[in-house]
Amino acid sequence: MSAPAPAREAAAAASPEAPLLAVRGIDVSLGRPAVPILRDVSLTVRAGEIVGIVGETGSGKTTLARTIFGLVRPLRGVVEVEGAPVSALDGSRLRAFRRTGRVQLVFQDPLRSLDPDLTVAAIVGEGPAIQGVPAAERREKVARALELVGLDSSVASRTPGQISGGQRQRVSIARAVVSGPRLLVCDEPVSALDASNRNHILRLLDDLRRELGIGVVVISHDLGSLAGIADRVAVLYRGRIVEDGPVTEVFRDPRHPYTALLVASAPRVSGVHGHSLAALRQAGPTGVAGGCVFAHRCPFATSDCSIQPETAVSGDRHVACHHAATWPSAASRLERNHAHG
Repeated sequence: MSAPAPAREAAAAASPEAPLLAVRGIDVSLGRPAVPILRDVSLTVRAGEIVGIVGETGSGKTTLARTIFGLVRPLRGVVEVEGAPVSALDGSRLRAFRRTGRVQLVFQDPLRSLDPDLTVAAIVGEGPAIQGVPAAERREKVARALELVGLDSSVASRTPGQISGGQRQRVSIARAVVSGPRLLVCDEPVSALDASNRNHILRLLDDLRRELGIGVVVISHDLGSLAGIADRVAVLYRGRIVEDGPVTEVFRDPRHPYTALLVASAPRVSGVHGHSLAALRQAGPTGVAGGCVFAHRCPFATSDCSIQPETAVSGDRHVACHHAATWPSAASRLERNHAHG
């Protein structure tokens, strides 16, 4: 996902299966004056795969979702869906692409994203209606979509205000899958739900990717939500991917100090080098400018960190840290020194 550009391109060329989604080296700036939000972000998603994007508030997660969907155009780099350069489309071409329904968004708050005056049937059937699907066929598609997300047919005649929060999020997902998308982009899809509904929705996303063979991007600040369903995870910090790889490897043995902090703060994720974290939290700014975006918080930053790092830990695991192989032991020494100081 965030491997150096030549390595990523070589890996893509060697892969027998082209990625469903390919984000290649995108930069995004927003506002006036322009503020950099995403910097050199790359990731891939293949059919039947769930890729998690994690990071604290302000890391650029939602901007990345909007860029993938085509709502934000990158200043540099490209977003491709099944080989089509979505980021290069504009005007009528972009509208035509959206009408195909190949990429669908699922939003954080279903109550705000669903029209309160429409019935569930009308909400879910909106996409097929835009595509010109005849009414009878549209009703069949809506019924199948509701069944697919585990909703009883009686829900179809109700409005969003007449159903529960968990049901509303299922309606949002039904609306997204009714037109047969190839990619779902879910922006904090369970953060507005209680624990029980959160687990139901996560299992639903897992079932859908298996049953439909679609790719799913799940954006979250909650690592525990991703631990049981994601295949791979990318960790965003200040607009850069600082670590990515198979979710079990990243959560069990985080190699970037920032990832370790996130993992340690997640009650449902274990295996982090816990002895290293006290020293990491206690450390103040290092004064290293430029280069690594985490250097100002990292107690292990050196002059090398003035150059943006990109270290391959293994073929499908990448960590943007010069000290990826050594920082846990360094943290342990620093913590012991602090305890005996």
